[in-house]
Amino acid sequence: MKVFRIRHVYFFAGTVFIFSACSKANKEADKASWPVVKLPEGADTTSEYWKGIDLEPKPPVLPLPVDEEKDKFILPKGYSLEAVLTEPQIQQPGAITFDGNGRMYVLELRSYMLTADSKGTLEPVSGISRWEDEDNDGVYESGGMFVDSLVFPRFVLPVGPNSILTMESNADNVYKYTDTNNDGKADKKEFFTGNFGRAGNVEHQQAFLYWGMDNWLYSTVNPFRVRETPNGVIRESTASNHAQWGITHDDDGKLWFQGGSNGLPSYFQFPVHYGDYIVEKNFAEGFDVPWGAPVLVADMQGGMAAVRMPEGTLNRVTGASGNDIFRGHRLPKELVGQYFYGEPVARIVRQVNTEIKGGLSILHNVYQDQKAEFIRSSDPLFRPVDMATAPDGTLYIVDMYHGIIQEGEWTPVGSYLRAKIEQYQLDKVINLGRIWRLTYEDMDRDKTKPRMYEESSQELLKHLSHPNGWWRDMAQQVLVQRQDKSVAPALVNIVKTSDNLVAKFHALWVLEGIGALESPLVKELLKDSNPRMRAMALWVSESLYKAGDKSFADDYLSMMDDKDTQVKMRAMMTGRLLKIPGTNDKVKKVMASDTTAGVQLVGKQVLEPPVVTAFFGRSNPNFSEEEQALVSEGAKIFSSLCATCHGPLGNGTPAGQGKLLAPSLVGSSRIQAHPDYIVKTLLHGMTGDIQGESYAGIMMAPMGSNNDKWIASVASFVRANFENESSLITPADVARVRKETAQQKSMYKFDALWASIPKVLEADPQWKMTASHTGEVRKGSTASALGAFNFEGWTTGVTQQKGMWFQVELPKVATISEIQFKSPPINRGWRQGSPPPIHTYPRGYDLEVSMDGSQWTKIVSDGEGSGANTTIRFNPVQAKFFRITLTKSESIVHGERRGQPFDYEVAWTMREFKLYGFL
Repeated sequence: MKVFRIRHVYFFAGTVFIFSACSKANKEADKASWPVVKLPEGADTTSEYWKGIDLEPKPPVLPLPVDEEKDKFILPKGYSLEAVLTEPQIQQPGAITFDGNGRMYVLELRSYMLTADSKGTLEPVSGISRWEDEDNDGVYESGGMFVDSLVFPRFVLPVGPNSILTMESNADNVYKYTDTNNDGKADKKEFFTGNFGRAGNVEHQQAFLYWGMDNWLYSTVNPFRVRETPNGVIRESTASNHAQWGITHDDDGKLWFQGGSNGLPSYFQFPVHYGDYIVEKNFAEGFDVPWGAPVLVADMQGGMAAVRMPEGTLNRVTGASGNDIFRGHRLPKELVGQYFYGEPVARIVRQVNTEIKGGLSILHNVYQDQKAEFIRSSDPLFRPVDMATAPDGTLYIVDMYHGIIQEGEWTPVGSYLRAKIEQYQLDKVINLGRIWRLTYEDMDRDKTKPRMYEESSQELLKHLSHPNGWWRDMAQQVLVQRQDKSVAPALVNIVKTSDNLVAKFHALWVLEGIGALESPLVKELLKDSNPRMRAMALWVSESLYKAGDKSFADDYLSMMDDKDTQVKMRAMMTGRLLKIPGTNDKVKKVMASDTTAGVQLVGKQVLEPPVVTAFFGRSNPNFSEEEQALVSEGAKIFSSLCATCHGPLGNGTPAGQGKLLAPSLVGSSRIQAHPDYIVKTLLHGMTGDIQGESYAGIMMAPMGSNNDKWIASVASFVRANFENESSLITPADVARVRKETAQQKSMYKFDALWASIPKVLEADPQWKMTASHTGEVRKGSTASALGAFNFEGWTTGVTQQKGMWFQVELPKVATISEIQFKSPPINRGWRQGSPPPIHTYPRGYDLEVSMDGSQWTKIVSDGEGSGANTTIRFNPVQAKFFRITLTKSESIVHGERRGQPFDYEVAWTMREFKLYGFL
């Protein structure tokens, strides 16, 4: 019989967790159950990957009670960590944020790495919980799930008293969830914006929707920003931030993005909205070396080459996540303005100091000389994945407290990491999680409870000068969300008279956010004695310039001669961004007189903008030479003709009094809709209001006198650019529409045109998708036929054979006219000379429809796929069922993989499936 002492028992979600302390005798007895792990057959033990690996049976890594994990932390003198929220209340936290009343939202990634094969990652079991410290004792004891049953949610952003924005993995839409009856659980779901997602590995998708000081919303991965306006959500292009998990900003509003797999901060040199600027030297020597405490397990994805022995720690950063520039007021001043981020593979939290040289930032690990980090832990389960300046003035750290911290794509059977997972039974440590508060001796947390949603707009103004940056940020956001212009005079007074520089910054951006910013005030600030204020005024003036005040153009050119290097560089970047006439000539003169490294770097890239590939790019395939030629020709036409009204940036040319000459084309749901919309508009023109909005240009002139290729090129350029990322239009498409609309003798009115365009029928839980075959869409993940409608995708899993089918049953009869889907090819290598990709589009197909699922009518016979995008168009037909059936078979492709013979299944795949019809 075993004798053991129970330390803690937790009950939740039908599971019992027991933390126990076994006697030495019991540990010896348990050795018989320790797994025996062997090297995979054929492993080269002389390679750096396996050389020196220890696979002797080891006791499993077991979770510690919260108080014992606390004892494992190593911090600088005077600092300590205390738990504010832990399991069983929360499970597998990935990120936190706070709303205007100080309530903490927790992103709970409950499906993350529950097995070594990552099975169930996309099951709808995750959610977003909300918690409150009602008794003000420092522990968040009251709360629960705000939104549940989500598929690996990507972020959470509070946008009001009881509302948040979030989206799910392998999806494309962001939704707003609201609790309308104040019961602590969202009961209303509204579309916010679309065209926002990515496909594939959950570690590589967009994350961290973040409200910047400039009132735009930013996310990792995505090279654009979005913003809610009275006329809908708009978007603009930005640099490719190359980030994965974390965004923060400093007191001057500059965003800092956190890289992931490279283990380093990513885009931070310049404000990301200026576009891509490449800086080669960002980090001090040795910055990529982590100094974790001994954890002994050596569970590094890179194998023994990535392990520092004998400590069993990481020897080069590889998995950074979560970040914060600490801007609180209840920790020592030497921490304020410092950048912090987690490295969960190394089990560290790093403190970063920024050194400015020649206008460029060089990042230093504050504790590098001591071969240490700000926070280390000898507990192998410490997994710091996020951190945030809290309302109480301290720093909160999110600890997923998890066994595996590497997605299943990198833990296959036969890998080094899989061997370590099995050796220490790391896959058994799941469903835990802790959130810690960093404290310092003799500095108590701020116990003032935020109540911004109950305060008047006038009362909120005082928070703009709060010593804690969280209070300033949140007061600004709440004021902008309210759109209360009554406080405009008071805000102007703050800008003109306050001796608090950061309060003036926030007041400026509130004025901008509520539409009350005026040019004379900004022009005065452009001449301020403080260079930080001049830089901020320059930034906020860009909104006024885009709104029509072109007088700022001369200011931008003159500020390229500013005596401050940072201001000078910013003015040059503004010139490039807004396409200010004379920018290139001025930049050349500046570079000739100023050899500062930052000025030279920015100047060169203003003159010759770098081409940067988007991080984990969108799913659209690369253009063929013919398609690229079409888009390039369209760019010339747009620049010489369309830009006059739609603006060179596509965001509409201001006409004064808040009017635009023509609609913005940026991230336009109309442009992204069925391609016939833009073709009909170009052919026959349009006049009158558009979705209730009037424009000074009054009409879009008909362009039908131009040939089909001309129409196709400009339409394709607009659909492929300005953050629309939609399919191209061929001359054949234009010819078809021209023929179908030959009787249209006058310009369209919007309502009539819109009614004539097929709309995407949105899939909902009542739709039933079935298929003859369904296989793995990626290792360890088998999607249902439903996956065809999102980024997860659906596949037969085996080579195409005649008779395979895919079917959709609608809840009621609908009129349908078109089907579109993507079938991404399988690449067999990325090096020169690699074999061509294997195409997964249907080789041949019939399309049938039915009212009852028994009697079928064939409406398309012997169709053929030809590329990654398939469009099946037919005359409108009423149906409740439709089915695509393959009419041709394929052969297995024989080849090699990793130097070994391998047979490739030529499966049929579909994703981003769209069914068009008429409601």
